[in-house]
Amino acid sequence: MTRIAAALLSLLVFHGAAYAQAYPAKSVKIIVPYGAGGPADIYARFIGAKLADSMGQPFVVEDRPGGGAVVGTDAVAKSAPDGYTLLMMSNTHTVNETLIPKKPYDLMRDLAPITGVNYSDLLMVLHPSVQANDLKEFIALAKANPGKLNYASSGPGTPYHLAGELFKYMAGVDIVHVPYKGSDGARVGILGGQVQMMIDAITTMAPNVRAGKLKAMGTTGKSRSTVLPDVPTISEAGVPGYESGIWLGLMAPAGTPRPVLERLNAEVNKVINAPEVKEAWGKQGAMPMGMTIEQFDKFLRAEIVKWAGVVKATGMKVD
Repeated sequence: MTRIAAALLSLLVFHGAAYAQAYPAKSVKIIVPYGAGGPADIYARFIGAKLADSMGQPFVVEDRPGGGAVVGTDAVAKSAPDGYTLLMMSNTHTVNETLIPKKPYDLMRDLAPITGVNYSDLLMVLHPSVQANDLKEFIALAKANPGKLNYASSGPGTPYHLAGELFKYMAGVDIVHVPYKGSDGARVGILGGQVQMMIDAITTMAPNVRAGKLKAMGTTGKSRSTVLPDVPTISEAGVPGYESGIWLGLMAPAGTPRPVLERLNAEVNKVINAPEVKEAWGKQGAMPMGMTIEQFDKFLRAEIVKWAGVVKATGMKVD
């Protein structure tokens, strides 16, 4: 029996290696469970184009938003585990494990880690009509008017929602969350004055700040961003210890052959660690996160535990 088992194992390893060597034999789909134009969509298209060059087949990005990233993610979880359907995911997914417990999938059971892609700081902005010129003034205004100010996000459980709820909790303010169905709608809301505050991707909002269309209150990282070096961090501007951001990663359906996951891991890490990519992303405020499969798996599990505590402490709910 031992010899039979060993022979079967060798056969499986051989076929897996052969499959990976032939992979990809057709186009690969990267599902982005968010609206077009956001960081996940932009970076998925960048990664897809680079992988197409290096692997010889198209990597087609499909935006499938809805349900706080649940709709698109469930589609990937239910896809064939053959390496031809991938998921561009973010911290939304690790939060949703606690925030949306009745999802049709379980992240670490139904999906397989490939690697982390990048991490970016965010930027808190106000509409010019808000009577506050810095973060301390905004906090004072919010405390004097509980429940009367609001902030936009691209949807429940998104990094922008998380950053907003964490700010509310740490600053001790009552600001109403206004969820949109995607980043584009939320940005239209803040630029049009329908909402007063938003925490969004720094590269997206920096041009609006420079043009005087919005007021910058602070960035969300540990240190100031190279994109807007004159803007303080939220931590130094009035909420000590505050830190948030958005990270992106790639996963595949559980059961995808290990050799395929390893090849994708190697190819993606090669792309994001290229000197020219690091330089370009640095100007955008993004840092590569390249990891082994095991490191990314460990990272995801730690993030699930971390955000479970935040969700419970803040009382965060799906609106």
